[in-house]
Amino acid sequence: MDYTILGRTGLKVSVMGLGCGGPSRIGQRTGRSIDDSVAIIKQALNSGINFVDTAESYQTEIIVGKAIRDINRDSIVLSSKKSAFAETTQDDVMKSFEKSLENLGTDYIDVYHLHAVEFKYYDHYAAEIVPLLMELKDQGRIGFIGITEFFNKDTRHEMLQRALEDDYWDVMMVGFNMLNQSARNLVLEKTIKKNIGILNMFAVRLALSRPKKLKKVIRTLIKNNQVDHSDIDVDDPLGFLTKENHAINIVDAAYRFCQHEPGIHVVLSGTGNSEHLAANIQSFSRPPLLQDVTDRIKKIFKIVDSVTGQ
Repeated sequence: MDYTILGRTGLKVSVMGLGCGGPSRIGQRTGRSIDDSVAIIKQALNSGINFVDTAESYQTEIIVGKAIRDINRDSIVLSSKKSAFAETTQDDVMKSFEKSLENLGTDYIDVYHLHAVEFKYYDHYAAEIVPLLMELKDQGRIGFIGITEFFNKDTRHEMLQRALEDDYWDVMMVGFNMLNQSARNLVLEKTIKKNIGILNMFAVRLALSRPKKLKKVIRTLIKNNQVDHSDIDVDDPLGFLTKENHAINIVDAAYRFCQHEPGIHVVLSGTGNSEHLAANIQSFSRPPLLQDVTDRIKKIFKIVDSVTGQ
């Protein structure tokens, strides 16, 4: 496992982070037992992953807490989040934060985010909640302050563009993948200059793991004039990645594409399946895609800003 420094936080983090939400919630959405999910987290940690991301809304904080109970706390970088789907008060945030500490079995959280903030709520959180987070940071109960976008509703990153006008945020969680690379120019150019730590979500979603879904997304993008049909085989989108032996499969290519994007520090990967986890870890040990392959992917999806891959 490779490691990097998470921007201005100075934290040494694995380039692959274990995401405990997403479609799987480390197996909880697919019928796995709590013990199964604990085993996935331990497998990840034993494989060298030291960045674990959870959230109030994922309902996996307790599982993470069980998995790390007997592990040196300082060897793990914990990321968790307070749901920000609507306006809320400092008291509500404080209650959620205390509950997260209890669930995780820790007295501090390395990166604590406002979760899925919509543009219309940003100013409220900046004015009313950030002062509380800064106070908790001063107390050492939060290491660094983060914010995550609601990518499914905000495919052009309007909230993060607004957030970048301020200087509160040590870490940002950004939606970025082969299909929608709009964050490169809209977000990452600025976060690189500010040395903000970037967590990449949505590197792989349904469209990059299920062929039928990918074909449907590609047809929609062509219909909406965001992809030129002459650039891609509608019947086998991205098939060139495996046919020309550039990647083991599309998922492998998707992770490697994101891992080596300038400005991205940690790519989040979530699964409840031990074999999938091992395969994903292997992807992060492989070299970058060849430059001409990366350039081809960039060209195909150059103007896409309307999909997430979900």
